[in-house]
Amino acid sequence: MKLLLKEMAKKEDLLSGGHRACTGCVPADVLRQVLLAADNPVVATCATGCMEVVTTIFPYTAWKVPFIHSAFENSAATISGIETAYRALKKKGKIKDEIDFIAFGGDGGTYDIGLQALSGAMERGHKFLYVCYDNEAYMNTGIQRSGATPMGAATSTSPAGSVIPGKRESKKDLTTIVTAHKIPYSAQTAPYNWKDLARKVKTALAAEGPSFINILSPCYRGWRFPMEEGIEICRLAADTCIWPLFEIENGNWKLNYKPKVKKPVEEYLKIQGRFRHLFKEANKHIIEEIQTEVDENWENLLQKCGETQ
Repeated sequence: MKLLLKEMAKKEDLLSGGHRACTGCVPADVLRQVLLAADNPVVATCATGCMEVVTTIFPYTAWKVPFIHSAFENSAATISGIETAYRALKKKGKIKDEIDFIAFGGDGGTYDIGLQALSGAMERGHKFLYVCYDNEAYMNTGIQRSGATPMGAATSTSPAGSVIPGKRESKKDLTTIVTAHKIPYSAQTAPYNWKDLARKVKTALAAEGPSFINILSPCYRGWRFPMEEGIEICRLAADTCIWPLFEIENGNWKLNYKPKVKKPVEEYLKIQGRFRHLFKEANKHIIEEIQTEVDENWENLLQKCGETQ
């Protein structure tokens, strides 16, 4: 990994500074880490969302790679067309370079609006990497709940109050849904562990077929925490097993991180304003429900990975 760090440190940053993302924006850091891990020239697409808006406000762009802005729902479809054209031109001898294709989308454009296009691209077998930067709500349009929003979180469309205590439904398990397409590689990671993230990007891009990486990407505006705490939030998500780090390669599940001491979910929830209402006496049972769900999910993951508690 020392060699990997030296190698990445020498590379040009393919996402320019000076873009319009918030100070301390974790999704912007995710884009930088993913692009730095790629070994070949990259062609990128990005669905409408925070990362598209802040990096491509006309007439400027922060992208130093060929880039196509897709509609909210079709980043995967766009990259499919590009990859197909590349294969056709390569077959005719008009392109000789090895090129990596990466589609980016937030949770709104991936868990919800773009799921159909993503599923179709995975089923057809195009060779590309889809990266979901998961900030657990439609942050760009006003912090509305999405299929990625966890139970109990307050958003503008699942507000905590006298009628409902935040979102009532559980978070969709997108990584498992995508894995069910029997693609060569899928994974979950978080930017606090840059080594894990970089290795998974390299593995995904080398896969013979479509690959998918779901990356936890806290949003300080929507999650309501101090802007400098984003990476620490990611670490806590892994230590509480709310966001486990794992990968599935050719059907084989592997756990990449097991905390020495599994922390209670309360430690993760209490530092985020979107969960503040859960600590009122009337809502504390929801914390218990979240803990139970996390424990069950963690146990199921350990079994899939052939691990023990």
